Amino acid sequence: MFKRILDIALVAAAFILMLPPQRATAAETAGKQQPFTLVLDAGHGGHDHGCRGNISREKDITLDVVLRTRELIKKNYGDSIKTILTRDDDTFIPLDRRAAIANDAGANLFVSVHVNSLDRKAKGRALVHGASVYTVGLHKNDANLAVAMRENSVIELEEDSSESYQGFDPNSSESYIIFELTQNRHVAQSIEMAQLAQNELTGHAGRADKGVRQAGFLVLWATRMPSVLVELDFICNKEAEQFLASESGRQKCAEALASAVGDYRKKHPRTATATPVK
Repeated sequence: MFKRILDIALVAAAFILMLPPQRATAAETAGKQQPFTLVLDAGHGGHDHGCRGNISREKDITLDVVLRTRELIKKNYGDSIKTILTRDDDTFIPLDRRAAIANDAGANLFVSVHVNSLDRKAKGRALVHGASVYTVGLHKNDANLAVAMRENSVIELEEDSSESYQGFDPNSSESYIIFELTQNRHVAQSIEMAQLAQNELTGHAGRADKGVRQAGFLVLWATRMPSVLVELDFICNKEAEQFLASESGRQKCAEALASAVGDYRKKHPRTATATPVK
């Protein structure tokens, strides 16, 4: 058992060394003010369809919502927020690359958009509904771990994933000890953004409140700025899927996210977390 824990600790150390070094802190870039930069990440894409419903696919919903969110931010906030997308079409982007895009841009905020679901054998699958927003952290219960495992399993679609992720197994609960050995330095601000997004999704978009949660998402762990992962609703629920598949539903979700980003920026204006990698 001790040997197994030691092996996992070495994996965690390897992960830390694998990440690109942070070029500068906010204090170090004082006097050289950076624009507020937002990275929007549409989950899945390409041959990775994500969750499937009866009439829609996760990868299509997330991309449409992200594109709409970008347009709303541009319309409502102009040049005060610079928005970068990890993908703007139906392209497969590895998890580590998504985080690298944000790190390389010296982003102030990273928002990854997803759609939730339950295993086909799960009880109450057709009835579960509601939005939840996650930050990286310890798994409070098995449900949070299950969501993280499902989202992290995308690395199995990547070539040489075992080498790229230092042997991390998204289906092994033991691998998630990594999130107990390392803590995100931006936890407080991430939780703040998560609550803003959750409030908008429940208030403006009318989604049921599944709460702000913590779990071990690789894409959040690898970023070097406040980061959240949004689960808009459950595609396995007929009514929720119809909402997510509709123009009006996606627009409301986009409006909720754009508003949350705007509120977050007001509290944390133009504060650089890292300088772009040259």
